[in-house]
Amino acid sequence: MYRTHTCGELRAEHLHQTVCLSGWVQKIRRLGAMTFVDVRDRYGITQLVAGEGAPTEVKRLVDTLGREFVIQAKGTVVERANKNERMSTGDVEVALEEVRVLGASETPPFTIEEQTDGGDDIRMKYRYLDLRRPVVRRNLELRHGMARLVRNYLSDLGFIEVETPVLIKSTPEGARDFVVPSRMNQGQFYALPQSPQTFKQLLMVSGFDRYFQIVKCFRDEDLRADRQPEFTQIDCEMAFVEQEDVLEVFEGMIRHLFREVKGVEIDPLPRMTWTEAMSLYGCDKPDIRFDMKIIDLTTKAKGRGFAAFDEAAFVGAIRVPGCAGYTRKQLDELTEFVKRPQVGAKGLAYARRGDDGWKSSVDKFYPESDLVAWGEACGAATGDLLLLLAGDREKTLPRLSELRLEMGNRLGLRDKNVFKPLWVTDFPLLEWDEDSQRFYAMHHPFTSPKPADVDRMESDPGSVRANAYDLVINGVEIGGGSIRIHDSALQSRMFDCLGFTREEAEAQFGFLLGAFKFGAPPHGGIAFGFDRLVSLFAGLDSIRDVIAFPKNNSGRDVMIDSPSTVADTQLDELGILVRPNS
Repeated sequence: MYRTHTCGELRAEHLHQTVCLSGWVQKIRRLGAMTFVDVRDRYGITQLVAGEGAPTEVKRLVDTLGREFVIQAKGTVVERANKNERMSTGDVEVALEEVRVLGASETPPFTIEEQTDGGDDIRMKYRYLDLRRPVVRRNLELRHGMARLVRNYLSDLGFIEVETPVLIKSTPEGARDFVVPSRMNQGQFYALPQSPQTFKQLLMVSGFDRYFQIVKCFRDEDLRADRQPEFTQIDCEMAFVEQEDVLEVFEGMIRHLFREVKGVEIDPLPRMTWTEAMSLYGCDKPDIRFDMKIIDLTTKAKGRGFAAFDEAAFVGAIRVPGCAGYTRKQLDELTEFVKRPQVGAKGLAYARRGDDGWKSSVDKFYPESDLVAWGEACGAATGDLLLLLAGDREKTLPRLSELRLEMGNRLGLRDKNVFKPLWVTDFPLLEWDEDSQRFYAMHHPFTSPKPADVDRMESDPGSVRANAYDLVINGVEIGGGSIRIHDSALQSRMFDCLGFTREEAEAQFGFLLGAFKFGAPPHGGIAFGFDRLVSLFAGLDSIRDVIAFPKNNSGRDVMIDSPSTVADTQLDELGILVRPNS
């Protein structure tokens, strides 16, 4: 028996018991004739002590130990002279009677403690060591607990977890696929699923009624903090439902998770249409923890000879409460912020209401009466600051959104312990791409249009709204879904809008269209980004810290050095010709 107790288990009630612990050496402290060893496992840390009365062999072995040695320790639980209230086991220690080294360790490349001296690169290279740190382990324990709660919640509502294939067919819509060559069918390729979308729809046709899966998905996209090439979704589908049914079930699930995991009671979720979100917040995933809505000042700002406004299609402003006292340096910093390539504005105008009235960066063109009108439109009070951007409306709204979020950060309004979820609904069904001169599905080609808009699919496709909905929490898109098309004729019209020929549609999705001919029920669903949801609950900005073995920003696993080349013999078996380097 390697252990009778874990390293986080011993308490005062275990005094005088003989115990056996196994774990990793966290720290060694030698104080005269006394040597203290902190031993750690997944459950916690216990202090061991080799005192004057310890066996000679124990003292000898303790002197050979180093950090991260794996040891087995036997001894008697005794009361600590100096108790440590920060440790769950801090009232006791184990007086050593036997020690055995189970595995020696080289000196680790960084300290394996809550606060480490290892940077991201070195921690990712030695991820198996980083996972020993309690802060990382807690993230994965949180992930496990949330997955269990999701499974239990959905199972109690009659959902069935079904595994769908990982080797599927490549499709032209959406993000880039990861493709997998087939040895038995040379010249042909599987794709790794971007989502189980078509399979979960086929399960509805099959009569499974309520499906879910916590599933790995793959997208060959450029990476960022909230995106990995492989990620996990809570994927769900329901038959015989309308939008309201789906929102009710999964709003319940989200509120259940907040209640059980965070101890937070979430109010019924507000709803906002896509059009409202874009007009008021400049994006389709608004952070509603703070106000600062976008105000359209176009008609009030034009016609005064200020070319930047007169020539702009749109002039928008945000009201920043209490910031009229911003210094010139602070305002210059904001101007440089909006000029960054990631934002793309040419400049920034401001107006502020002080005790002595209104002042602005455009006083040369606008009398105070105009500034008063701006302030009234924005609801400005004494001490408030207005920040204005101008240009094309479709480009200026996202820029104002970025500026709004920057001000929220600067003013501490984006508290990670405050949660404000909402539903965003009524997205456009299609979006126009200038480069390819065609429409693309904003969500995916199987999203149903709003029934009231179906007649405009051919005449005015850009105006058609989708029966689609996103769950947004604190400015992060956590989940998205839609009511699906279940009628073959309507699905064919959708493919026509996307520029598919009948032959292309049949080649790519003939199996789904064929299934619809055998009695497809009305159905809809949603998928949640599980990694994003866990990182939100953990208060983290990056999903990498809630994934056991993540990739870096280049899509590489630096621990196992992947992706990597393969042997020529493997390529020959797959019928793949390697082009020589030019």
